Amino acid sequence: MQPRSSRNEITEITEDCLRIKLTAPPVEGEANKKLAKFMGQVLGCGAGKIKVIRGATGHCKLLEITGLTEDEIRSRVDKCCRKSV
Repeated sequence: MQPRSSRNEITEITEDCLRIKLTAPPVEGEANKKLAKFMGQVLGCGAGKIKVIRGATGHCKLLEITGLTEDEIRSRVDKCCRKSV
């Protein structure tokens, strides 16, 4: 995750990782809140279903997403990224 970007976007998708840019600064958990909100929009679920379970203070984070299967998540992320291209 890269904070203080000019816009919120997924910039790269690999097999098990997303590279995401966010507008929020990495101060007092603001970037983590923005990440949950942004991913909630991408996945079509609420930010409350997304939790940072590892890497809360670093650039590399592990998210727990409840209510969606891995295939649903991959499909929705792919669909979102194809729209913005």
